[in-house]
Amino acid sequence: MSSFFSSLKDLPIGVRYLTEFIVSMIPLIELRGAIPIAAVMGLTDTVQHTVMTFVVAILGNMVPVPFIYLFARKVLEWGKDKPIIGGFFRFCLEKGEKGGQKLQAKAGRGLFVALALFVGIPLPGTGAWTGTLAASILDMKFKETVVAAMVGVLLAGIIMLTLSLAGVSAFGVVTG
Repeated sequence: MSSFFSSLKDLPIGVRYLTEFIVSMIPLIELRGAIPIAAVMGLTDTVQHTVMTFVVAILGNMVPVPFIYLFARKVLEWGKDKPIIGGFFRFCLEKGEKGGQKLQAKAGRGLFVALALFVGIPLPGTGAWTGTLAASILDMKFKETVVAAMVGVLLAGIIMLTLSLAGVSAFGVVTG
């Protein structure tokens, strides 16, 4: 297993950053997985690489946000009556609507902050994909959604980078 991780560090630096960028766009993984992977690939070995790792993960995580906002709800609405996919699409819409209503009831006028925190706290089921879909179902304004997602992604990036750097440092001390 250690040879696998050391082989990742041998990849050209552009390939390592591209890998991080692509991983940060994947639903459920997002930058929560991309930053630790970047650390394993040796992209946090210098201050310059660490800053670049942070920026690449943020950009990769934000690329899908406008598309999710503009198209995900429409696709779910379109597919809810289709024979094979209808049940799943209806489930997603209902779950999103119920979750959005609960979030709105609890947050009230603080929906922007609630969305930013939802996106920013790196827990399973949270993130830019889920948060943006919920905002779309809640009919939040596009600009407000994108800015709240950006604030949340920045927060998640800071948390994950800090944890990854602490983990890499601790692992280095343990392995000598």
